[in-house]
Amino acid sequence: MKQIIGIGNALVDIMTLIDDDRLLEQLSLPRGSMQLVDQVRSVQIHNETARFESTRRSGGSAANTIHGLAMLGAETGFIGSIGRDETGDLFENDMREAGVNLLLFRRDKVTGTAIAFVSPDSQRTFATHLGAAVELNKDEIKSEFFSKYKILYIEGYLISDPGLVEKVCRIAKDNSMEIALDLASYNVVEANIDIFNSIIDNYIDILFANEEEAIALTGLEPLDALNEIGERCSIAVVKTGEKGSLIKRGDEIIRIDSLPVKCIDTTGAGDLYAAGFLYAYSNDLSLEKCGLLSALLAGRVIETIGARIELNRWPSLREEVSSLINGNN
Repeated sequence: MKQIIGIGNALVDIMTLIDDDRLLEQLSLPRGSMQLVDQVRSVQIHNETARFESTRRSGGSAANTIHGLAMLGAETGFIGSIGRDETGDLFENDMREAGVNLLLFRRDKVTGTAIAFVSPDSQRTFATHLGAAVELNKDEIKSEFFSKYKILYIEGYLISDPGLVEKVCRIAKDNSMEIALDLASYNVVEANIDIFNSIIDNYIDILFANEEEAIALTGLEPLDALNEIGERCSIAVVKTGEKGSLIKRGDEIIRIDSLPVKCIDTTGAGDLYAAGFLYAYSNDLSLEKCGLLSALLAGRVIETIGARIELNRWPSLREEVSSLINGNN
């Protein structure tokens, strides 16, 4: 099995269930949006929502993927930046308990949080304060961090610091690593299209994109986007929601159906999709099994609230994974 290290924004997710959307209107948060807020606004929102049921756990796109990989038994690492506070302790303990090897930098800023409001119809609205997460800088990144890993996983949100992304990619290639990138969000792609194109063409081996991100990157519909990305990377993945996903490697194209499940909350679906894919890929499984394992994990995480599969569900899920890998599905 190939060892995998991720780098991304280290956040704590605060999942908050709301009765209706009036609270979003009161807080001036457009329904379904992801709004970046400063610390003052974050505290205000937290105080306004204290009466609602909520859960807290470590989060951030790459951290979710790495956590999922660790729960499957992969040897993993994560690089990020957190505050010297109780929220940072929660992030560290959560990831460490999953078995992730951590390279965390502690800052004087507060640990970043993503307050996620879940409406009755499962729509998510985010108020994110990045806090210490954005303090990660390229001068702290050392080649020895990557020496025992074979795959680097990067979340697209890091593209706001192109110097950091460029450095970790260069170090990874110097260490003969493969690099996987998730595009993160269509608006991030649109705002940073030239940087993304440069990074993809020079460094990326495996690219994950959902339908909107693929269109933002290429201007093409999913299948045509897949083919274009597949010309630029060794493996291209375009996720198409309920319709499943498309995967291309060379002349091989695989279409994977989504799992027929009751969707409660789509938070984390893309992150766990990547976890499933990279777990299968790191075990040298076929492209089809990479896709099937991706669909399995994405399907299981959307059956619950939040971006993580509950700990008590992992034993049975690992059995499902084993059955799929061994061809008993």
